[in-house]
Amino acid sequence: MDKQFVAVICGPTASGKTGLSIELARRFSGEIVSADSMQIYKGMDIATAKPTKEEMQGVVHHLIDFLDPCDSFSVADYVALAHASLADIAARGKTPFVVGGTGLYINSLIDNISFDESENDYEYREQLRNIAREKGNGCVLEMLRSVDPVTAEKLHENNLNRIIRALEVYKTTGRTMSEQQSLSRQTPSMYEPCMIALDYDRETLYDRINRRVDIMLSDGLVEEARRFYESNDHPTAAQAIGYKELKPYLFGECSLEECVEKLKQETRKYAKRQLTWFRRDKRIHWIKADQERDFSRIVEEAADIISDNLKKYTETYGIFH
Repeated sequence: MDKQFVAVICGPTASGKTGLSIELARRFSGEIVSADSMQIYKGMDIATAKPTKEEMQGVVHHLIDFLDPCDSFSVADYVALAHASLADIAARGKTPFVVGGTGLYINSLIDNISFDESENDYEYREQLRNIAREKGNGCVLEMLRSVDPVTAEKLHENNLNRIIRALEVYKTTGRTMSEQQSLSRQTPSMYEPCMIALDYDRETLYDRINRRVDIMLSDGLVEEARRFYESNDHPTAAQAIGYKELKPYLFGECSLEECVEKLKQETRKYAKRQLTWFRRDKRIHWIKADQERDFSRIVEEAADIISDNLKKYTETYGIFH
């Protein structure tokens, strides 16, 4: 079957995905489908580094800022909406871009990983949440590791919702999430991806992260976090890096300086986990980026990669899909 071409700009937080993708989308008459699990939520603007209207430079963005933080949203929900967005973009003759740092979203979409329609077990979920409250998230992750070590290896203990869902899937279906995903991969993907990420040395990336946190604070991150905790203690907000680290300050338990240092540390850890995820994908073209390399040269190299892949795609399928 003919596959649909899609450019994917991925990688760790603070690596410059937004700026690069917007420049490329302008050049290739493209539209962007976000692959960020937090930018989907309304109001969570500064903490998630959501691009502003000015930063978008007229490039159409999909799956950003459309969901209330109280609403539940699964990976399967994301894949369904992203499929529809990509089909719509291609149907209008535009180049589709998938941009973000949520590796699970990207791989589930690009590799056509389907999701089971298992029953929900709300009572079991609450039991697991009680265990997490009493013994810590790590205890629930170990429960998952005992039945599904493959999935457990991919999840951090902070990602409690995904851990609980994986245990719930096993309880309701008798099959692990990793088994289901492996079986689902037997169906060929509908996409021909061209995947690009920016490659920094660790010291430079961590410096970018620290500076980004400082900018977020000057842009009003503390006030944004305060609004969320005052309006409701959303489970989603409690997961978001940038809110949970500031909570002790907002409730008078720690100084702002201590919380900011914790925020920078947790963001660096998150970037490290993202890098571990994306390094496993051998399809990704890593473009060397550092403080001395001009951004325009990075854009040119990325554009050349996309042009080469588009040429190969056209030679294979005859037309652009």
